[in-house]
Amino acid sequence: MSGEEVLDSEESQIPSDQRSGRSRGLLMLRDVAVIIVVALILSTLLRTFLVRTFSIPSGSMEQTLQVGDRVLVNRLQPKPFGVSRGDVVVFQDPGGWLAAPSAAAQGWSLGRGVQDALTFVGLGDSDSHQYLVKRIIGVEGDHLVCERVGGPLSVNGVQLDESAYVAPGNASCARTFDVTVPADSLWMMGDNRGNSRDSSAHIDEPGKGMVAVDQVVGRAFVISWPSSRWQGVDAHHEVFADVPDQSSSAE
Repeated sequence: MSGEEVLDSEESQIPSDQRSGRSRGLLMLRDVAVIIVVALILSTLLRTFLVRTFSIPSGSMEQTLQVGDRVLVNRLQPKPFGVSRGDVVVFQDPGGWLAAPSAAAQGWSLGRGVQDALTFVGLGDSDSHQYLVKRIIGVEGDHLVCERVGGPLSVNGVQLDESAYVAPGNASCARTFDVTVPADSLWMMGDNRGNSRDSSAHIDEPGKGMVAVDQVVGRAFVISWPSSRWQGVDAHHEVFADVPDQSSSAE
């Protein structure tokens, strides 16, 4: 006999077919873990830089958007590609436009935890209550006038025909105002004018109803859910085709 004896390890005592099966299982787990990590990274990048999903909680944008609709929002607007009159956009509460969330909404539950996780990776919308969705009616420098309730709205002296998107039974002007949009700001209005706490409802507050461009999350471009509502979100730019911009309308 040789002066050395080789002791069998525990693994060497396991049949080769069992060792092979365990190795395949570990490789499969590793591959699944890599796929999950890559998917999380890609979805987070997508949510951060390209597209987000939001749920519509109220009827302020009917008939364009209905309660329960989910919309995809293009995060490349307003930066770097900008936004225009007529675009439907999601924006952060400028301050006091939304009621504070209830204690129950702020608390933790298993369901909310799952929803928050889905929101984090771009598949959910648990933070939709922190944002609003409206249509851009005025951009920097625009002069907007509603002379009487029930009357038409004019932008830079041009009277608009908003019948393409204002909800049936609603007039363009649910409130009177005469405002000029300051630099880097927007004037937002809901399509359901009689049921929308939009810029026109906040003109007596410190912000004068204006929304900073930097508060815009992105432009809503498609209704993704429910499937029966799948369609694009029309900006109706033709409504504003005859409106001069601020440079050409300035005296």
